[in-house]
Amino acid sequence: MPVKEISSFEQFNELINSGKVIVIDFWATWCGPCRVISPIYEKLADSGDYSGVEFYKVDVDSQEQISSEVGIRAMPTFAVFKDGKKVKDMLGANPTGLTQLLGEAKANV
Repeated sequence: MPVKEISSFEQFNELINSGKVIVIDFWATWCGPCRVISPIYEKLADSGDYSGVEFYKVDVDSQEQISSEVGIRAMPTFAVFKDGKKVKDMLGANPTGLTQLLGEAKANV
């Protein structure tokens, strides 16, 4: 499943309250580590290994209301949401940690 951009606070709220397991990559265009991990995140999303998990990304500079609501303080941050709540997150460009986070997200489906 391709990674989709979240483009509004309303869309963010609809998604996290949809009853589905949502993983969001909070990133910024100026963030070097974000550029390193982004292709890995995209590849994992497209792999088919995480059925039932939906993949999104949020540009923290263009969607400040979302980043503020979630309490993002570092980029990249990957956050897992279910039933309107953040259930887990991971800071930094760590491919092994990201794979573990996605495995835990899939276990919540």
